[in-house]
Amino acid sequence: MDLRSLTFSELLDRVSAKTPAPGGGAVTASVAALAAALAQMTVNYSLGRKDLVAHAAKHESAIEQLERARWMLLELAVEDVRAYEELNEAMKTPKDDPARPALLAEKASAAIHPPMATIATCAELLRAFEMLAPITNRMLRSDLAIAAVYAEATARASRWNVKVNLPLVDPAQRTRLDQETDAMLTRAEASLRVIESACG
Repeated sequence: MDLRSLTFSELLDRVSAKTPAPGGGAVTASVAALAAALAQMTVNYSLGRKDLVAHAAKHESAIEQLERARWMLLELAVEDVRAYEELNEAMKTPKDDPARPALLAEKASAAIHPPMATIATCAELLRAFEMLAPITNRMLRSDLAIAAVYAEATARASRWNVKVNLPLVDPAQRTRLDQETDAMLTRAEASLRVIESACG
């Protein structure tokens, strides 16, 4: 299933259906893509303004970064659907099959990648928003703040998609992923506080 070809209404229908995917992972990545697009709108309304001309180079760079992030997040939404479908299929392996634990660990690791990448992308977005907050159109500060709230919420929500699959991977990997996730979420939360303060 390629979510990128769906209308928004079709996406809502697919998410609400009694099917295993798209689920939480695809939804979180899609929300983060909306956050990037909203921030991009803010920058587009800032680029070319006489009172912000000194920041034009940063605006142009930010537009490129946000455009890349939007498409990357949509790719992650698609990847999440594919990875979850493969894990769901692996779950059907008979419990007495000796190959089952290794297969589940492999598919769980693959299913953890999209939400981890979504968290990392959201942390990067928040760093970009932090830089943009003081140098963008003041009339759209609320839009930038909303984008930041969604990006931080997406990072926290994506942690659940990591957490649910951790029991299936080996303990060493579990510990490392937990630590990496906590570190990224701490940075994301700190960035959000700075952005909301600057936008207020």
